[in-house]
Amino acid sequence: MTRLATSWLVYRLTGSALLLGVVGFAGQIPTFLLAPFAGVWIDRLNRRHVLLITQVLAMVQSLALAVLTLTKHINIHEIVFLSAFQGAINAFDMPGRQAFLVQMVEDKEDLGNAIAMNSSMVNVARLVGPSLAGAVIAVSGEGYCFLVDGLSYLAVIASLVAMRVKLGTTQRHKGSMLVQLREGWAYVSGFAPIRTILLMFAIVSLMGWPFTVLIPIFAGSILTGGPHTLGFLMGAVGVGALASAVSLALRRTILGLARMIPLSAGAFGIGLILFGLSRNFWLSLLLMVVCGFGLMQQMAASNTIIQTAVEESKRGRVMGFYTMAFVGMAPFGSLFAGSVAHVIGAPRTVMLSGACCIAGAIWFARHLRLIQMLVRPIDTDLGILPPATAVIDDSVVR
Repeated sequence: MTRLATSWLVYRLTGSALLLGVVGFAGQIPTFLLAPFAGVWIDRLNRRHVLLITQVLAMVQSLALAVLTLTKHINIHEIVFLSAFQGAINAFDMPGRQAFLVQMVEDKEDLGNAIAMNSSMVNVARLVGPSLAGAVIAVSGEGYCFLVDGLSYLAVIASLVAMRVKLGTTQRHKGSMLVQLREGWAYVSGFAPIRTILLMFAIVSLMGWPFTVLIPIFAGSILTGGPHTLGFLMGAVGVGALASAVSLALRRTILGLARMIPLSAGAFGIGLILFGLSRNFWLSLLLMVVCGFGLMQQMAASNTIIQTAVEESKRGRVMGFYTMAFVGMAPFGSLFAGSVAHVIGAPRTVMLSGACCIAGAIWFARHLRLIQMLVRPIDTDLGILPPATAVIDDSVVR
């Protein structure tokens, strides 16, 4: 709700594609700068405590947006500042959340399903939230979306406090932060599966994901709608993402999961190109479903492979670089998308983004066999996959 309300508020106040890009940049550049350092702290600290702190700060940020908007004192400078503040929070919250998820799953065979179920819940919110936000904005304005978001953090904080999870002993690292950061970077850059997946993440984040900052232009100018149109378009992304997450949650094995990364990234790129060409609301809605499905399939499949392949002692740092690649690259993409759309228009910009995602999918496919060869022994040692010499029964094949 808050993401959609922020985009619509900026568009209502300024009507500028460039400023939509600037706000997107401000909201995500702190994540790019801070996430690798946050990963070091997540390896050192109790991850649940980290999440408690980030949720309290995120609640303060949303309530500040609500107060300023409802009292009609909000301006573009305050939106940029509060967006940057949220980006700094996300730098710690996102890798902490990803690392904590693994600690909650006792049987690593369930990890792929757990990640997919987590994505399903996120995308139920992505489906319901934009539609609800569009209705709330149409009736009472953006401020009440921010207020609902701020109050909702109370439930999240209460859930974290109520959890009883065996977290194990927090590791005591002797090296300095820079030493540990270099150690994490050497591990990420030296292990081909994680390196290649993170590079693919960066391509999609830089060139594909920022299409969302231009959706208000499609809703308002190209499809001649209003906030309800924006809500439907973003809701359609959520429908596709939810369908993708459910399909992953129903998988019996992670066999073949790596192949889904280039296929889904390519489908996402094709969806973006066709969306840029569309001038029909219903066709655009269908293409947003395709984009949501492809984006979530690529993201969740990649996340599953990384989480099963990474060494536990470096999980926080790897998730920091994961956050940097996926979320941290988006500000540059948002700024690029807003700037290019200002010159050549939003439709052509989205089509260019789709073409880049397709090119990235082709590049990843060329490295697929090496990734499968290196990851298979790790999954076999963890008991996620049967030994290569074992007879695989029909239930596993399915």
